[in-house]
Amino acid sequence: MLIVGPTGVGKTELSLRVAERYGCPIVNCDSRQIFRHIPIGTAAPTVEEQARVKHYFVATRELEEDYNAGQYERDALTLLDQLFRSHDVVVMVGGSMLYADAVCEGLDDLPTVPAAIRKQVKEQYEAHGLEWLQSEVQRLDSDYWDIVDRQNPARLAHCVELCLTTGKPYSLLRTNVRKERPFRIIKVGLDRPRAELYARINERVHQMIDDGLPEEARAVYPKRHLNSLQTVGYKELFAYMDGEYDLNRAIELIQQNTRHYAKRQLTWFRRDTEIHWLNAKEAYEKNLDSIDALLRADSVQEE
Repeated sequence: MLIVGPTGVGKTELSLRVAERYGCPIVNCDSRQIFRHIPIGTAAPTVEEQARVKHYFVATRELEEDYNAGQYERDALTLLDQLFRSHDVVVMVGGSMLYADAVCEGLDDLPTVPAAIRKQVKEQYEAHGLEWLQSEVQRLDSDYWDIVDRQNPARLAHCVELCLTTGKPYSLLRTNVRKERPFRIIKVGLDRPRAELYARINERVHQMIDDGLPEEARAVYPKRHLNSLQTVGYKELFAYMDGEYDLNRAIELIQQNTRHYAKRQLTWFRRDTEIHWLNAKEAYEKNLDSIDALLRADSVQEE
C-alpha cells in the first residue's frame, strides 16, 4: 500500500496506524529522509515513531552520497521482494513523487547525456547559479516546470541536459509506460483543505525552528554544496548564515517555499487516477476503515 500526499498533511501518523493494524513494516519513499544528520529539516520519523514500527530507508545514506530515483527503484524492489515473503501487506509512505513512481510505475529508459553537454550545464550552473537552471527549464519544458521541485538543482539540470541532448522537452520523453511488478499496489492519497494545510505547514516550520533546525543546518553548513542539502529549509538557512537576510526572513521563505512545494506535490498526485483520496480531517478510525475496505476489495478482485 502506497500512502502519498503533500508535505505536512499528516502521512506519518496514518502510516504508523496502518502498519500497526496490519503488523507490517514501513518503507520510506522520501528522497531527503534517506540521508543521515538532517532529521529535523526533513521531518524524518522520530526515534519513538521508529520504535512503534520498523522503518526502512530512513537515515541510511551519508550526505556525500549520490542517490537518485533509479537507485531507489532497484533498492526498494529488492527489499520488497524480501518483505513480501513474510508480510501480506507492506506500507510505503512519502511525498517524493519520482521515488513513488519509480517503484509503482518504473522509470523511463532515457538516452545517455553526452559528457560535453553534462559539462556545459554544470559550468553554466556553477557560473550563474540556481536561477539559470530554473530559467532554462522554464524555457525548454514549461510542462515539467509546473511539477518539478524548483529548488532541486539535480532534477533541474537533468531536465536541461536531456532537452539539449534530444532537442525535445523532457516531459515528452517520459513515456509513462508502466513496468510489471510482482505485487499489487493500492494507492491512498491524504489531503485536507488548502487553508488548513498551509496553516499546518507554517506552524510546523516554527516547530522545526524550536526543535533546533538552525543548529542542524549550521552543523552541515560546510557541506552546503552537496545535492542532498539542496532542499527547502537548508538553502534558506544557509543564505541567512551567509548574511543575505535575517532569521525571520529565512523562516518566512521556508514557509513560502514549503507551501509552493506542497502545491506542486498535489498537482503531480492529482494526475494519478488510481489514487484513492482520504480527508486527513476525518478520524483515524474512519480512514483506517476506508483502507480496510480497499484491501478487502483488492483481495476479492484477485480471487
